[in-house]
Amino acid sequence: MALPQAKQDATEARLSSVDLPEGAVWIGQAREAALARVRAMGLPTARDEYWKFTRPDTLVQAEAPEAALFVEDEAPIFDGVDRLKVVFVDGVFDAEASDDLSQEGLTIERLSDVAQADIHWAKDLYGALEERGQDPVQRPLAALNTALAQDGVVIHATGKVSKPVNLIYNHKSTTSDAILHNVIKLDPGADLTILENGPAAARFNKVMEVDVADGAAFHHVRAQGRDHERRAVTHVFARVGEESAFKTFTLTANGVLTRNECVVEMVGDNGVAHIAGACVGDGDFHHDDTVFVTHDAVNCESRQVFKKVLRNGARGVFQGKILVKPDAQKTDGYQISQSLLLDGDSEFDAKPELEIYADDVACSHGSTSGAIDEDALYYLRARGVPKAIATDMLTLSFLAEAVEEIEDEALRDEINTRLEGWLERRRG
Repeated sequence: MALPQAKQDATEARLSSVDLPEGAVWIGQAREAALARVRAMGLPTARDEYWKFTRPDTLVQAEAPEAALFVEDEAPIFDGVDRLKVVFVDGVFDAEASDDLSQEGLTIERLSDVAQADIHWAKDLYGALEERGQDPVQRPLAALNTALAQDGVVIHATGKVSKPVNLIYNHKSTTSDAILHNVIKLDPGADLTILENGPAAARFNKVMEVDVADGAAFHHVRAQGRDHERRAVTHVFARVGEESAFKTFTLTANGVLTRNECVVEMVGDNGVAHIAGACVGDGDFHHDDTVFVTHDAVNCESRQVFKKVLRNGARGVFQGKILVKPDAQKTDGYQISQSLLLDGDSEFDAKPELEIYADDVACSHGSTSGAIDEDALYYLRARGVPKAIATDMLTLSFLAEAVEEIEDEALRDEINTRLEGWLERRRG
């Protein structure tokens, strides 16, 4: 189907000044194919079905909107964790701030270095999972990332990695426009934890492609930075093998516009995929979680658990789908999206979907939106708890189901501490 002329013109206007990065033949071909996908799909507009709740204008315009820098008043998250640090500043790798990247069972390379190699295992993955994730829902900003990204990390886990890898994205320029593409491969039986934190840039476009082989386990915990004026669109594409696990959790606090997409394909029997998120927003805040899980194997489990706390006119969006293909019998799919609106000005838009073609499945979805439980609030106040503190206690209780999806207790405690800090600052 031909693109509407207005959409075609807007896409070509954005791409007219684009030059594909230089690299080896294989990555050049992947970038050219991705650019062709962008032209075929067109960049998103508010008229597109999966963008009707989130205006993409500032994510697709030629120049990044300016974003003021945020001065941290607390230590960076994950600082107390024994981890391997990989630091980027406004989308560029910072070798001095990063650790020695050698570790047993793990290889970490820069995408910019890998792109110059004539032969590399990333040839089979770079852009491949992103391309698979374009059907049945088009994701043109992910294809744009594959075409234009010059930096990122390429990670190969061959065994159980003892330390988490912490990707840190620092923001130093008010006009930075960062595009990062990370490729992660887990061999059979490997176990890897990835941590991500930081605001990254004034505007941030990130793609992470994760291939989880049979019997492997991938854990991902992400905290998106507190720079309020930042804008970000992120994509995670994952392929989950037999008896393997993929688990991801995202904490978002502040940010004028954030859209996180997660696309998971269950291709091996007895696989597990958990996608969870907790967000807290105040005022000029828009947060969109868009998730698509495809079950294409037997006896697999998926969970989508998303909680949003909104106040002072903040807006939250959840679009989640579970697709069960005909041979994916004994699928267990669970999806819940809930919002806690702390005033009458905030808004939550939800679009939960199930599409099932197998008959031996247990799938459910639910979505609710409401205010603080007045009975519970009265109970706490009757026992001497001030109203503001009681409200915060009930808010943390509301978010708990999402936070509990983090397996590591220390990381779970760190996330809860940050949530408590956010609520306490608003209370003050």
